[in-house]
Amino acid sequence: QVQLVESGGGLVQAGGSLRLSCAASGRTFSNYAMGWFRRAPGKERAFVGTISRSGFRSYYGDSVQGRFTISRDNAKNTVYLQMDSLQPEDTAVYYCAASPSASFRVSNEQEYEYWGQGTQVTVSS
Repeated sequence: QVQLVESGGGLVQAGGSLRLSCAASGRTFSNYAMGWFRRAPGKERAFVGTISRSGFRSYYGDSVQGRFTISRDNAKNTVYLQMDSLQPEDTAVYYCAASPSASFRVSNEQEYEYWGQGTQVTVSS
């Protein structure tokens, strides 16, 4: 089992930045690719990005490419989502998830075994 706990959500103005953290416990963190997803009001959960087990490679959805950055610290069992140039359409509950995949392009929810409870991000215009 892997337990994931997100933190860092909140309210921010458009154009601002926010950094989310996801702390993992349980099995060996570095054995998992880590992903971020989000669910906007009234919409399905959507892929944000992933980072490889080593942290050397990452992959992003089109809507956040160039604005969001995922990083991880395997010594701290933590993955981060740095969000810059936030827009109202980024308002959502953000989830981190762990996948045993050896790839860094893990955009399918079905490839993730463990999920956090989510943290709310609200961007005001």
